[in-house]
Amino acid sequence: MPDAYALAKSLLFRLDAESAHHLSLRGLRLAEQSGALSALYPAAECLSPVEVMGLRFPNRVGLAAGLDKEGNTIDALGRLGFGFVEIGTITPRPQAGNPKPRLFRLVEHEAIINRMGFNNPGIDAGVANVRGSKAFDGAIGFNIGKNKDTPNEDAADDYLACLRAAYPVADYIAVNLSSPNTPGLRDLQSEEASARLLERLKKEQASLAKEHGKQVPLLFKVAPDLDPPHVSALARVFLEGGLDGLIATNTTLDRTPVAGHPRAGEAGGLSGRPLTRRSTEIIRAFAGEFGGRIPIIGVGGISCAADAIDKIQAGASLVQIYSAFIFQGPRLVKECSVALDGLPG
Repeated sequence: MPDAYALAKSLLFRLDAESAHHLSLRGLRLAEQSGALSALYPAAECLSPVEVMGLRFPNRVGLAAGLDKEGNTIDALGRLGFGFVEIGTITPRPQAGNPKPRLFRLVEHEAIINRMGFNNPGIDAGVANVRGSKAFDGAIGFNIGKNKDTPNEDAADDYLACLRAAYPVADYIAVNLSSPNTPGLRDLQSEEASARLLERLKKEQASLAKEHGKQVPLLFKVAPDLDPPHVSALARVFLEGGLDGLIATNTTLDRTPVAGHPRAGEAGGLSGRPLTRRSTEIIRAFAGEFGGRIPIIGVGGISCAADAIDKIQAGASLVQIYSAFIFQGPRLVKECSVALDGLPG
């Protein structure tokens, strides 16, 4: 059988990156609804599920936030072999995001630069879409953020609104503190600001757990552009504040790995293969600070099974992919999930 993804990619890569993104998700939904997707990608071989944060994951490989911002393609993505899908980033109110163009492929680096700016339909639409998913048996995470026009001093109110709305349907909730595309957002990664935010969110989490009769883990997502003292300071905050999990890492502002590329000067976050080493270093640093007390989801530059294994050996319990999935397709999901099956960590 011809490689269906290779054919689709050859057509999609003739379009600008954002148009291809929307067209591919629409195509996935149609293929799932028609049954064509299950014919092209039959059920994956049986893998050993893992338990992390009290949740069951059919395999260790998830889809990072940013691809399915609305939560309307979960069943189709699950059919491609993901053990968990993280939707968003979603904000309390819908927002259009930054002006276009805002998404760029650096093909020879297997990398992407984006400055999307949390374009999304709002938390209520995201919750409704997740409620409508029917076939996916993996875990669903909500990646939540603040609206662009919400000042940082009121950011906690936005995160709390999303936490309350998503709690009944989410398996876990990830707080995005680290996108470089919302002005001032990374300031929330300071020791003092993150401690205040975590305290308020954990208090609300406890209240919601009683109300809904279930514990939904709360995670923070951090940037790769942290120096060792900052990692140590945040680790103390997360340990003392009772954080349930960490996602490391988001995109980077560093352009050193792609210096000389015509798109290197584009504003936004760089993801993909150039981030591999730095992301793994940050995972290892946090894992050393945590001593096994807070689980880590490792993401950033996973382009092959060896990269995924490196993330687990650095201290991650689960991994996520995004950019390399765009370039390589579903075969990467299977390759990584099989390689990680039964691996200690």
